[in-house]
Amino acid sequence: MSEQRSILVVEDEPLIAMMLEDFLETLGHRVHASCDSVAQAISEAEKGGFDIAILDVNLGGETAWPVARKLREKQIPFVIATGGHVDPPPVEFANVPVIEKPYTVDRVSPALEAALAG
Repeated sequence: MSEQRSILVVEDEPLIAMMLEDFLETLGHRVHASCDSVAQAISEAEKGGFDIAILDVNLGGETAWPVARKLREKQIPFVIATGGHVDPPPVEFANVPVIEKPYTVDRVSPALEAALAG
């Protein structure tokens, strides 16, 4: 991905969020905002102003599917992030790229590209 993108990070673990933000900046992107709750992420999605989101499935015990629905409604592409111990995404998100934690810089870029390719 050669073009700089503005990315919304939705992750409730501060250290993981910081690491992901570092990876994104290393890849030449800009972090639009970082959210740690469903409510905060929905608010950011409503405002828009970013190109793509990386969405952790579990946010403080809440599933992030309401955020995914809002992103889809706003036609903002996103990547689903998972620690691996969750149920598969709902059928409506079966075609969304998934990245497993722990994040590695070499897995982030292809997932973003896949989401943007739609």
